Amino acid sequence: MRPRPLTTADSDPFWDAVGEHRLVIEQCTQCGRYQHPPRPMCPACHSLDHTWPDMAGTGQVYSYTVLHHPQHPAFDYPLPIAAVDLDEGPRVVANLVDVDPSLVHVGMRVTVDFVPTADDGTMIVFRPVPS
Repeated sequence: MRPRPLTTADSDPFWDAVGEHRLVIEQCTQCGRYQHPPRPMCPACHSLDHTWPDMAGTGQVYSYTVLHHPQHPAFDYPLPIAAVDLDEGPRVVANLVDVDPSLVHVGMRVTVDFVPTADDGTMIVFRPVPS
């Protein structure tokens, strides 16, 4: 089973939503900029005020890599990892699952899914959208 992600006070709202099978991204209430990973201050306008809107969870692969080493027993290798541009704009990095690594490509449409982790946690992954 995948290890439970490490959390911080800044990322707790993200992980709480993931535990409810929802994908949220921190958004500055002053300038509207999305920021992921979460942080206490908006890098654009320096506001400390933010909200956590729900995302549709669909997007496309912006970039990717396929990990072969070092290996961890909780993961299947080779392990594709992608930077995904969500349809709403923010970019998220996560594992790709249910896809042959040789078929992953920039522009590939994906959708979010949620998988269990150790210690009753939950993690996001992305799956290809069937064509």
